[in-house]
Amino acid sequence: MPAWRAAILMTAAVLAGLGTSACRTAIPSVIDERPAVSARAPDVDPAPEPRLRTHLVIRVSKRRLYLVDDAPDTPDESFPIAVGREGLETPVGQFHVEEMVENPDFEKIASGVVIERIPPGPSNPLGVRWIGFAHGPGWTVGIHGTPMPNLLGRAVSHGCVRMRNADVIRVYDRVQIGTPVFVEP
Repeated sequence: MPAWRAAILMTAAVLAGLGTSACRTAIPSVIDERPAVSARAPDVDPAPEPRLRTHLVIRVSKRRLYLVDDAPDTPDESFPIAVGREGLETPVGQFHVEEMVENPDFEKIASGVVIERIPPGPSNPLGVRWIGFAHGPGWTVGIHGTPMPNLLGRAVSHGCVRMRNADVIRVYDRVQIGTPVFVEP
């Protein structure tokens, strides 16, 4: 092993608080030639704990949305959903939360023009929350509530993910703009 590589390994061992003896078996010829040195890692504040990230996993074929928190003591939560019907399938891939709206208006659009607006309320097809996560020219897909929970478990939407209103509120309260959304077939 070149001396420069051995020096890097030794420096890493010393900085990690392991001392030079930790390198003895990996690089004995270099360690044995040097005088014994007692070294201690400098007092450094430990690196901050990485922020635990909540993310969503949507399994289209299982008709389930999973709210996942990386905290080991937080169990994943699973919710029944409705997904996009044939020809208007829920897009598969990696996305992130782009938009969040409480009590959204529903806008029915034809040829790029709003032809009907349904205000928040019991007949609004979006329910009580909207969590947008994918868009393209002329379309937007999101997770939202529904006034018709009897349709959960089916492929009936225009690509969106429908949930019970109580469930979408729970998810809405745990995500934020930028939360990862993984949609699997």
